[in-house]
Amino acid sequence: MRILIMGGTRFIGVYLTRLLVKQGHDVVLFNRGKRTAPVEGIQQIHGDRTNPTELKAKLSGETFDAIFDNNGRELTDTQPLVEIFNDKVQHFIYMSSAGVYLKADQMPHVEGDSVDPKSRHKGKHETEAYLSEQNVPFTSIRPTYIYGPQNYNDLEAWFFDRIVRDRPIPIPSHGQHCTQFGHVQDLAQAMTQVLGNASAIGQIYNVSGDRIVTFDGLARACAAAAGRSPDALTIVHYDPKQFDFGKRKAFPLRTQHFFTSIQKAQTELNWQPTYDLISGLKDSFQNDYLASGRDTASIDLSIDEEILAAR
Repeated sequence: MRILIMGGTRFIGVYLTRLLVKQGHDVVLFNRGKRTAPVEGIQQIHGDRTNPTELKAKLSGETFDAIFDNNGRELTDTQPLVEIFNDKVQHFIYMSSAGVYLKADQMPHVEGDSVDPKSRHKGKHETEAYLSEQNVPFTSIRPTYIYGPQNYNDLEAWFFDRIVRDRPIPIPSHGQHCTQFGHVQDLAQAMTQVLGNASAIGQIYNVSGDRIVTFDGLARACAAAAGRSPDALTIVHYDPKQFDFGKRKAFPLRTQHFFTSIQKAQTELNWQPTYDLISGLKDSFQNDYLASGRDTASIDLSIDEEILAAR
């Protein structure tokens, strides 16, 4: 198949591109050209997707069997793609987010749960609704927290920063909120198993790891992955309402239970995550955190100091 990937050089798209090329597909990337392609010699079309006129000028003459829209955040990001390729593409695979779900008493979130109209990811759900209304042959993927090498969000690295420096880990509230991490390689594999799957058309799939973990448990898992003793870790719980951090981010995860059922993806896509939490964190620690030299870099820990000083 000839496949267009929107992005393809930063995180999810790197893993997806490598898998699709390995499977023999003809992959084309559309991005701003700021990073090298993950596969040598692959075709790239450079442009700004937020400029609809430029996007249409760059892509209107192209034909694709499938499109992976990995970096569309708002409906306006995806509409021009649909205007170009609707009725001309066999499969449109959209990267949404489990962040669209409305906070609920009953967990885990399943694909039919209510969405939060005030979520910062509401543009993702609006795009899903639009794709359905336009009768686009789409499939939507809703991951929770994505981790792994090349992660540009400070998730696992936030914990590693403190662990390698023998620092206390400040965790909001009681530390028993449950969350869920999914390795980027497993996410990319699930996306390839959506591709060309007729039964996946019109469907939404939660994709993540198969276990949930508490905030405290995640800190200990990161310690184990970094070769440190989880039992020796100092965890400090604090009430975030007692502090005014402004726009600064004190903790990388939302302070609530946040996890999904991945049973639908496992059953309908014949997919299983291959990384457990510890092995995935080890992959990230060895092949990204240490490899990039972040363990010796200067890290701003001023918020931690404010929290610790108030104990």
